[in-house]
Amino acid sequence: MVARRDMTLVGLISLAAAILCVRFDLSEKLMAWAHLHERLQVDELPAVLLVFTTCLIWFSTRRYVEARRQLALRTLTDMRLADALAENQRLAQQYLDMQESERKALARDLHDELGQYLNVIKLDAVSIRDAPPQDHVQISSAARGMIENVDRLYGVVASLIRQLRPVGFDALGVAAALEHCVREWRARLVGVTMSLSIDADLSELDEVRALVLFRLIQEALTNVARHARAGRVDIRIVKRHDSSGGDIIQVSVADDGVGTTIGARRAGLGLVGMRERVAAFGGSLALTSRPGEGFKIVAAVPIMGLPQKAGDP
Repeated sequence: MVARRDMTLVGLISLAAAILCVRFDLSEKLMAWAHLHERLQVDELPAVLLVFTTCLIWFSTRRYVEARRQLALRTLTDMRLADALAENQRLAQQYLDMQESERKALARDLHDELGQYLNVIKLDAVSIRDAPPQDHVQISSAARGMIENVDRLYGVVASLIRQLRPVGFDALGVAAALEHCVREWRARLVGVTMSLSIDADLSELDEVRALVLFRLIQEALTNVARHARAGRVDIRIVKRHDSSGGDIIQVSVADDGVGTTIGARRAGLGLVGMRERVAAFGGSLALTSRPGEGFKIVAAVPIMGLPQKAGDP
């Protein structure tokens, strides 16, 4: 708007100058004056001024076009920034909802399962305490009940631990944890052929990268269970060299499900979380899919670089 206003002002001033020149015959008077000083070549001044004025017009036009282009780019950038902020707000709300849902599920399990079994164990212990010493039948029955409830309690605790930490991860490593994870998904997804191929030494990964690798495959299989309606899932882990000469672990999870159009719907918190986890190490994550042609996730995690604190990111 400022450039347009300035150009309009220049045009009006030029028009006013032209009217004044015509009204007072300024060009003829200038030529007559310049003719008196021909030895100084003053009569060439109008041509020089004409060229200079033309260059100024060209320069101002270029600046005006450039300003319009910059304004359009800035408007587009503002729109993208607004979309990104809205997406971040949506993901933040989704994250809070998911966190609250997990807390509710954990609280429900603790109350319904642990609380119930602990109360029964307490009643059996009271029964043993108050039973007559010679009543071996009552004491033996209460003891058996306590043992059964402790076994159930152990199962509930083990299930909660599996939700918080991969089974076998600390003792056996990420490869064993992945194999256990795939076995569990095979049991859940009856009728789905699931293969796991590991062609890399995953012991080279530190704890944080190993956890990222595990969570990546875990989230990919969760998406398969929720959305894919697939008959086959192939998981492949290989070691490769990237363009800079460094070593990377490449993970691919592909299914033959219904697929989707990339970009047709907003990415969920799981996919965004996977991308951010991989990007935190300088890696990359690519999604490829078409309707009816399945879904494929390919991630590359550098083995070295960008050290992080230990723990589940």
